Amino acid sequence: MKYLICLITTTLAVGWIPPCQAAEAKQPNILLIFCDDLGYGDLGVFHQNKRSAQHDRNVPSFTTPHIDALANEGMKFDQHYCGAPVCAPSRATLLSGQHQGHSGRRDNQFDQAFPDTHTLASVVKEAGYATAAFGKWGLQGKKEDRKNRKPTPPGQVFPDWPTMPMDRGFDYFLGYVRHRDGHYHYPVEDQKQIWENTTEISEGMELCFTTDLFTAATKKWIIEHTENNPTQPFFAYLAYDTPHAKLQNPPCAYPDGGGIHAGVQWIGKKGGMINTAMGKYDAWMHPDYAKATWDHDKNPETAEQPWPDVQRRYANNVRRIDDSVGDLMSLLKDLNLSENTLVIFSSDNGPSKESYIKGSPYQPTFFHGFGPFDGIKRDTLEGGLRVPTIAHWPAMIKAGRRASRPSGHWDWLPTFAEAAGVPTPASSDGVSLMPTLSGQGEQEPSTIYSEYSVPGKTPSYDAFHPSHRGKIRRQMQVVFVDHYKGLRTGIESADDDFEIYHLIKDPQEKHNLAGENGFDDVQKRMKARALQCRRALASAPRPYDHAPIPPTLALAVPSAVPAPQLAGVDCVIRQGAFPWMPDLRQAKRSNPHQLSSFVLPDGITQNFAVMLEALVQFPVDGSYTFNVTSNSHTMLFVHDIRLLKENKKPTGNARSGTLHLKAGWHPVQLLVRMGAGQAALSFDITDDQGKQLPLATKSRRPIK
Repeated sequence: MKYLICLITTTLAVGWIPPCQAAEAKQPNILLIFCDDLGYGDLGVFHQNKRSAQHDRNVPSFTTPHIDALANEGMKFDQHYCGAPVCAPSRATLLSGQHQGHSGRRDNQFDQAFPDTHTLASVVKEAGYATAAFGKWGLQGKKEDRKNRKPTPPGQVFPDWPTMPMDRGFDYFLGYVRHRDGHYHYPVEDQKQIWENTTEISEGMELCFTTDLFTAATKKWIIEHTENNPTQPFFAYLAYDTPHAKLQNPPCAYPDGGGIHAGVQWIGKKGGMINTAMGKYDAWMHPDYAKATWDHDKNPETAEQPWPDVQRRYANNVRRIDDSVGDLMSLLKDLNLSENTLVIFSSDNGPSKESYIKGSPYQPTFFHGFGPFDGIKRDTLEGGLRVPTIAHWPAMIKAGRRASRPSGHWDWLPTFAEAAGVPTPASSDGVSLMPTLSGQGEQEPSTIYSEYSVPGKTPSYDAFHPSHRGKIRRQMQVVFVDHYKGLRTGIESADDDFEIYHLIKDPQEKHNLAGENGFDDVQKRMKARALQCRRALASAPRPYDHAPIPPTLALAVPSAVPAPQLAGVDCVIRQGAFPWMPDLRQAKRSNPHQLSSFVLPDGITQNFAVMLEALVQFPVDGSYTFNVTSNSHTMLFVHDIRLLKENKKPTGNARSGTLHLKAGWHPVQLLVRMGAGQAALSFDITDDQGKQLPLATKSRRPIK
């Protein structure tokens, strides 16, 4: 029996021209605004306005007018997902474009090193962008000592953190480095450190509320960059540390207006670093909430009660973010940048039930920050993973549009790459959302996948469906197949069944379809898919890490056609001096041709990228090792598992990766990126006895 089958395509085309040579539309500026623990239901346009429209005094709500305007003038994403329902892995997914099946940061890996991979910043920097990050980082590479935590006074010498933002594509950084520092919103009063690149600068920042501070710093950088480099596009990543954790109030009202000469301003004077560093620490409450009351007992005959202080604080924090967004949008208009700036607004995960207000834990049930869903931060239910997301880009996005198809934070890296005019790195798990934003072309479906492990249970809120109250968390996993969501919690093995939900019909995940007639095949495909799109990570072990990977279910061998007649290897070729391995997996297939084995076609010498793709039949269950030797850059996929990442410095040495596979047909994709000179490539697969599988075929059609 043959071990190789192929449905082949060879395409020879100019695939990429460096931005300086390309005659394309002007690259957009990019402003990415990212919030901390802001739930899907915590914005007016997503849920709060619906609560207000009930005109029920027992249903408290708050407003976000500037963010609502952003959505109404742009695009609202109805079903957009974070990487994981907690801070560090979610931010790692956003920045790297890798979902939690491939991310190097999973579970609660706070303050650990950001893996050496492409990021949103490094990709657009290759396209000529200036890049800057503001606010919360938490991926610097030295885990904090929580047991012996001490105050971090200002002026400390740089601790030589190995993965600062500047090490991952950002030209400039101002903000909190440590994850834990981002739980507090007054650097001086809370004895936390603010870093400008590698210099600690918190001295003189009394009364600097971080939402204002990071907004002012972002405005200052955009203004100076536009004045000094008016033709260079920029990417600014503004990562707020609010409304999370301590829930402090700002010291004074937000200044009227916004933009260049109004709104919050960077003064640069010690003791008055920004123009809102005045008033009193933790003192100012927005007048909409200062005396807000509600019908706590659903009895209009009794006197209403004031909102609990912690709830007023939460609404106040969200409103401060809203003011900042309005300020930033005014700035873009003042600088004549609004039309061609892509503004993304999103959050790292669902709402939290935490606060550092003594005796006053925050409960997201008061405003239903989880929206119409169940689950909060640390849950893989929709309320923990689905996040409020808006895109605004007048030059490309028509006002009032909605994106209803599922997508995720990992899709922004390919999107930014396409907008900037560079190829998508094959290191990303995402797809470009440009067809969705522009309304033109066919949108590739996004891979929706997440995994996370944490002790504890889902809160037993009355608003949640009884099946979700007190739901065990521990090992959790989410995978989408067709339009169905698969969810597992408390996982003990790869054989555990998924709960299956049709989210369009059942957004609260009340009706588990698993076990019903017609869903056995969906269950089978979910279990297969959950193993076919991820790679085990030793620092975040899973009970299914060593489970044998099922063969492909979608590409069965036609029974009417003898296998020997289906011989060959797909080959996709792109010409160009690529800065990284381009993602050819999304390339259009045309001009059918066949190669006889995993070899490079004749005549390919330099500045090419090639994908060799085939279905390989593995005769028995077992461990198989994939061996690649090349003097060029290579990357290897089995199914959607990135088994070998791109080698940064090809030396001609052998590289290998091993997987435990079930017998059957498995897709294999070998990507090669060639520079100058003649490329050499050797590829083979060996079983657990070291025996090579016969990968060559009997027939070959020449490339024309």
